[in-house]
Amino acid sequence: MPAMTSAALSTPVPLKRDAGVIGLVGLAHMVSHFAQLILPPLFPWLKDAFGVSYTQLGFLMTIFFVVSCGVQTASGFLVDRFGPRPVLFAGLALVGAAAFGFAASPNYWVMALFAIVAGMGNGVFHPVDYTLLNRKVSAPRLGHAYSVHGITGALGWASGPALVVPLALAFHWRVALAAAGAVAVGVLVLLWFRRETLALPPAPRATAADPAAGEGSFDFLRIPAVWMCFLFFLVYAGVLTGVQTFAPMAARQLLDMPLGLVAVCVTTYMVCSAGGTVLGGFLASDPERCERVVGAGFAIAALLALTVAGGAVPAGAVPVLFGAMGFASGIASPSRDMLVKRSTPEHATGRVYGVVYSGLDVGQALAPLLFGALMDHGQFRQVWVVLAGLQLLIIASAFRVRHVRRSVALPA
Repeated sequence: MPAMTSAALSTPVPLKRDAGVIGLVGLAHMVSHFAQLILPPLFPWLKDAFGVSYTQLGFLMTIFFVVSCGVQTASGFLVDRFGPRPVLFAGLALVGAAAFGFAASPNYWVMALFAIVAGMGNGVFHPVDYTLLNRKVSAPRLGHAYSVHGITGALGWASGPALVVPLALAFHWRVALAAAGAVAVGVLVLLWFRRETLALPPAPRATAADPAAGEGSFDFLRIPAVWMCFLFFLVYAGVLTGVQTFAPMAARQLLDMPLGLVAVCVTTYMVCSAGGTVLGGFLASDPERCERVVGAGFAIAALLALTVAGGAVPAGAVPVLFGAMGFASGIASPSRDMLVKRSTPEHATGRVYGVVYSGLDVGQALAPLLFGALMDHGQFRQVWVVLAGLQLLIIASAFRVRHVRRSVALPA
């Protein structure tokens, strides 16, 4: 395996320096997740404004994630070539421009154009974020850095609807989207003034002991663990899509839940997930147990999903089960990121994270097709069974990552 990053020096690193990097990277990550959920809550307004169907509106998000997938892979190479800071600034600028473009769009097709712009902006964050965290945060605090990164992502998902829906109700959907653009630009300005904190020296060169060493920029693609991590995140995205979009409505059909309870399920999941991520940051401090932490967290989550699928729980308990499932998944989140860290050649950090985390975009583009088909055919119990099955598949893929990583024969 590659040596520990340059942050892992014997000289203690001041907490203030690590906290500054973690805080700024977390803030940028929050904007990424925030931008993913500014359009869907406004679909009822957009449907009336443009005279389009929900299918057409959903296609805007398909465009967003397909573009994000391609850009995420490509941006990893840009991060390794030019450093993460300029790529991050470009991403934030594109997200802000897209939100302002949404607000000013005269018709559906202009909205689709700006969905491309938004996807381009969203695609840069994971390669940038993990390159900065892995190379600037000291090793003893890296688990906590991953924890904060996960928490800010969950807060971003929660804050998007919390901002745009009240503004749309009080003023207009265009005002709501313009405010979202102002948030992205405000964060960009803040990071610009703190840009020295995000400065990074050139990436270290590959060594003979590195399994990705070689002349070509694509040599890292020969590492089996990279592709197992990609599949891991593809499956994880399926779980996330199921929970955020389809599982609450499937539970309502199964258990005759009041609509008010359905509305709080996802919020409960995300808040409890953030809480679990705090605990997970301590557990991830020992990289040797990261697979076991992922396995335990998602095993509990799968058991809870099967409990709902059984239909033998009162409707009022469903939000509690969502919260417990979110907490268990949150515990696994920092260890999940540590899995990728341990499989990443140091000289190809951006490229690896670009490929691996593009699995999230692929999963978020494919999962709605599966869960949507089950919902359309009235297979509400199967939505939860599939959700549990995907969580179990996450466990298998996590241990498979460890197996293929250890199977790489390194020179003495």
